[in-house]
Amino acid sequence: MASPQFIVEKTYDEINARIKAGEAVVVTAEEMVNIVKEMGAVEAARKVDVVTTGTFAPMCSSGVFINFGHTNPTIKASEVTINNVNAYAGIAAVDVYLGVAEVAQGDPLNKVYPGSFSYGGGHVIEDLVAGKTVTIKAKAYGTDCYPATEGGKEICLADMPFAMLTNPRNCYQNYNCAINLSKKTIYTYMGTLMPNGKNANYCSAGTLSPLFNDPLYKTIGLGTRIFLGGGIGYVISHGTQHKPSAPRAENDTPTRPAGTLMLQGDLKKMSSRFLKGISMQGYGTSLAVGVGIPIPILNEEMAAYTGVADEDLKTKVVDYSYDYSHGVARDYGEVSYAQLKTGEIEVNGKKVTTSPLSSIVMAREIAETLKQWIESGDFLIEKPIQTLPTE
Repeated sequence: MASPQFIVEKTYDEINARIKAGEAVVVTAEEMVNIVKEMGAVEAARKVDVVTTGTFAPMCSSGVFINFGHTNPTIKASEVTINNVNAYAGIAAVDVYLGVAEVAQGDPLNKVYPGSFSYGGGHVIEDLVAGKTVTIKAKAYGTDCYPATEGGKEICLADMPFAMLTNPRNCYQNYNCAINLSKKTIYTYMGTLMPNGKNANYCSAGTLSPLFNDPLYKTIGLGTRIFLGGGIGYVISHGTQHKPSAPRAENDTPTRPAGTLMLQGDLKKMSSRFLKGISMQGYGTSLAVGVGIPIPILNEEMAAYTGVADEDLKTKVVDYSYDYSHGVARDYGEVSYAQLKTGEIEVNGKKVTTSPLSSIVMAREIAETLKQWIESGDFLIEKPIQTLPTE
């Protein structure tokens, strides 16, 4: 198939040259909506070089690879806790992976229902980036080269030899609007859902959401440089539940959960403002992660994609009391993010109050911060080595 012909065509090198010269026009995804509406996609593409996006929401499939440094005598750790939270030690010596959904040892979990899940892996990560000292305890079976069978230390992030945030599945490209049609309150990763459809929770920044602004992943892929947790990170793969074949609207945006990203960045350069440990009643622990992705406006197609408004983006209403957990594809309709953000939608003829798990305020701050980085010449656009799978 021949490549499409565009009226406006720019390269990554041209855009980066404009950034270096302080001449690049950078706008947020919210600002781009009006620019495209007023000027059209072609003129918007001529005017704008980069559109910045942002999202800040619970992202359970996240964690950090840590090397906590050798003890004396040395140890080949097989069991490790950090602030009493289990880390996976089956890597080598003093390398571990700490997942944000791991709950502290001794937590009653849901034995006292609904559980409070007051501390877990996500909270450890927040403590680390906040500069707090954590307690590491390790056990081992002992070898000739690693003779210690137990060890431990008090350590802060700055003193760790290595700490790399590595998140297997972040930045869902759309997600369900969750309701509960049963007669009892339920506690889910979508928050607390009241009985008889009294409330509905959703989790997307809508217009600002990164993958809504590049729905077919034409500029996002392996090696894309991003804002991650207040520092600089990279897309290192598609995420573990990447489903790009989800149904899509005419503007190519998915109407169901679709693409996801695997992300990585140096934890030592991140901020506790953009990484927050989360306790979800009756469900578990997580981490709210701040992510911002720059979209280079290479042509009028990318201008049109980044010009989508909340009313152009839709998601499906899903019953989490039975249908979600049992794989039942029942239809309760679609709603736009414009409707969701009013605080009320209609389901089965009834008014339902809506609440976001994703912070629009923080998403705006992330998009604005990334915009400032680019305008100041501190952040260049990285062309991906390989774009994400579309099938």
